[in-house]
Amino acid sequence: MKKLYLLAHIFCSITAFAQTSPKTEKSWNTFSDNNYSIQYPDTWILDRAPQMGMSFVVFSKLTDPQDQFKENINLLIQDLKGKNMDLNKYVEVSEEQIATMVTNGKLIESKRRNEKGSEFQKVIYTGDQGMYKLKFEQYYWILNEKAYILTLTCEQTQFEKYKLQGEKIMNSFKFK
Repeated sequence: MKKLYLLAHIFCSITAFAQTSPKTEKSWNTFSDNNYSIQYPDTWILDRAPQMGMSFVVFSKLTDPQDQFKENINLLIQDLKGKNMDLNKYVEVSEEQIATMVTNGKLIESKRRNEKGSEFQKVIYTGDQGMYKLKFEQYYWILNEKAYILTLTCEQTQFEKYKLQGEKIMNSFKFK
């Protein structure tokens, strides 16, 4: 079951789309659900009904004719009822899966953070999916027997370009 969620997350994160031209960021939109909200630039596109079990995905726009990958941020909510899993155990299992289930998976960083009264794990790793060499930054929360996995997915060569804006979006995520 855990393997299925990780694979679903990776496949959803690598969706490629047709070319669109970039636009200057002017304002931010808010997406709000029953349990959480997140803000994202109006230059990014929200998909409220993504595939593979994601709760939402916000996509960057393609930047030039050679760009084939839309960097994105998505949320996966995993039911942990009856699994007796706290954040420490969840991080341990997730890190093992990065090493064993992600092609060329390499854990770069994993550290506990506590911001705005919310404890979560920040994990950064790289891996390959088909022709894409990707870099992921994830935040893991465990709340009410559910795991919330918020992920920034970028091509490795584009990660530094999107890191600051991606983290700004991710840091706007709030539980209600």
